[in-house]
Amino acid sequence: MEYSKESASSTAERLLHLLKTRGPQQASDVGDKLSMTAEAVRQQFTKLAAAGLVEAYSQVKGVGRPSQFWKLTPKGHQRFPDTHSELTVQLLDTVRQAFGEQAIDRLIDMREQKSREWYLQELRDAPDLPARVARLAQLRSSEGYMAEYEILEDGSILFIENHCPICAAATACQGFCRAELAIFEQVLQAQVERVEHILQQARRCAYKITPVLN
Repeated sequence: MEYSKESASSTAERLLHLLKTRGPQQASDVGDKLSMTAEAVRQQFTKLAAAGLVEAYSQVKGVGRPSQFWKLTPKGHQRFPDTHSELTVQLLDTVRQAFGEQAIDRLIDMREQKSREWYLQELRDAPDLPARVARLAQLRSSEGYMAEYEILEDGSILFIENHCPICAAATACQGFCRAELAIFEQVLQAQVERVEHILQQARRCAYKITPVLN
């Protein structure tokens, strides 16, 4: 899997980032990924749990004792903040009350147009679909979406956004999500299907991307 992310500045931040982008993990698996011992990872997770950022739970896998997994708590997820969430929602509510739902639709259309123009400009030299997806992942990561992608066995591409920096706005007005899906199809020149959605309680948003058949 290829992905774009900012380098973590401490072990704790690396652990939080790993749980955010990979979901619940066992200490031994995290140790393998980060070249740490499982015991060192457990100690770090224990400190993070004391701060309310992670929590442990047990899960039975096959025969034997239950395995211990670690996951982010709601407070841990808040370490990857929604961009100006409270102010954004207040502004949307104000616009809706003052000017009606049509004004909200107009705002979404304007944002969609601006984003589309920027992405098209940045992707103009990408020679093929994988290159366009790779560049889009970089752009979306720069906007805070913690984007990455994976080329699947059937040749399609799974485009993943591990965080939504406009989640509060998207919850208040789901037109933002519909607009983003349309933008992806247009700038990637491909068929895009959302297969995981944060607003439907998924851990991340994910899109299956396939070439458009001529």
